[in-house]
Amino acid sequence: MLKCLKCLSWKKTGIFAAGVAFGTAGIKILSSKDAKKVYTNCTAAALRAKDCIMKTVTTIQENAEDIYEDAKTINEEREEEEFEEE
Repeated sequence: MLKCLKCLSWKKTGIFAAGVAFGTAGIKILSSKDAKKVYTNCTAAALRAKDCIMKTVTTIQENAEDIYEDAKTINEEREEEEFEEE
């Protein structure tokens, strides 16, 4: 049995134990009420940013549609002028 204990690397075992301890403490910290409040505020900020971006995208789409319609109108007028000249 002592041979088996001599084969263990105590440094690696200590690092593993420290990792387990920090992991357990980390889970408790991340699931605390204060952490949840931070997550909620970050999520709210992301939703506000999304709304702002969507408003900008909608404006750009509307402008693109107007430009497209104007371009179609210009091309139709040119075709009519060319047809009248012939």
